[in-house]
Amino acid sequence: MTDHLQIAGIGIEPGRRASIQIPVARRYTANEVHLPAHVINGLEPGPNLFVSGALHGDEINGTEIVRRLVRLPVLKRLRGALIAIPIVNVYGFVAQSRYLPDRRDLNRSFPGSPAGSLAARLAHIFMTEVVAHSTHGIDLHTGAIHRSNLPQIRACLDDPETERLARAFGAPVLIDAPLRDGSLRAAVQEQAVPLLVYEAGEALRFDEVAIRAGVNGVLSVMRALEMLPPAKTARRSGDPFVAHGSHWVRAPVSGILNARVRLGARVDEGDLLGEVSDPLGDAVVEVRSPYTGVVIGRTNLPLVNEGDALLHVAVFQRVEPVLRELEAFHEDVRPDDPDFHETNVT
Repeated sequence: MTDHLQIAGIGIEPGRRASIQIPVARRYTANEVHLPAHVINGLEPGPNLFVSGALHGDEINGTEIVRRLVRLPVLKRLRGALIAIPIVNVYGFVAQSRYLPDRRDLNRSFPGSPAGSLAARLAHIFMTEVVAHSTHGIDLHTGAIHRSNLPQIRACLDDPETERLARAFGAPVLIDAPLRDGSLRAAVQEQAVPLLVYEAGEALRFDEVAIRAGVNGVLSVMRALEMLPPAKTARRSGDPFVAHGSHWVRAPVSGILNARVRLGARVDEGDLLGEVSDPLGDAVVEVRSPYTGVVIGRTNLPLVNEGDALLHVAVFQRVEPVLRELEAFHEDVRPDDPDFHETNVT
């Protein structure tokens, strides 16, 4: 990549950093909408990594990960460039909504078009002003509203470079996820840019473990890319496990859910996952697992309709090593660890 970066008409020379407001559109109230970006261009050449949050406007953990990331002193030693976008879907972020004002899902609107819908135009701006200047990317997500995700990386693991970086991130679980038409992952792959999707936590809620793990994961990827020097203190050296598939267990009837398992729990085929009952408890229907695996996602809303997704179970060749890795992961990112944050790294 070139030493000189120019984004939205603003040049960032090597050794400089800048906060940039990328123009998106005008509201019908006549005020401008901008895509906020913080760009750090290192003194030495290297990869250009974009890190994006709130592609879905209510998935705010990624915004906090980016905020903490760009404040780290270690970035003074950056090689290459970091393009940090704390909020991609600025419309949804303001409205506390997953979607854009026209109810389109931005993550089904890539690569976009300069003459299309509002979602298509925003996607096109992101591709031309961010992805076009990048060699690698990390997109930060959470579960949907009322759903929590166990920290996990989703990526196309058939690409060796993507798999290498996915393992370097340090999330306890890897999902070899198929591409979806219109997604950022699909559009970025067309540009031959390796992309990781980090999923952790719940929409509209800060999850400290998810945020801390996200900051450390991005730093670990940057070290794997040799954008940053090696860490002075070695962290957990475990290797994440690739799921051989994942399945949602759905509500058999409508009613009130009493869940019996937590995120990260092992479940065996036939295990009781919870019960769905009517408000008086007269009719109770058990929910049992059709699979053996680990719970990587769950609903947090007890009120369910027939067919609603309740629990997301990932299937592994061997479950026991995954559970040990999860235990080590949570020990490494526990909120009471005073040495967790890398804000003192120089």
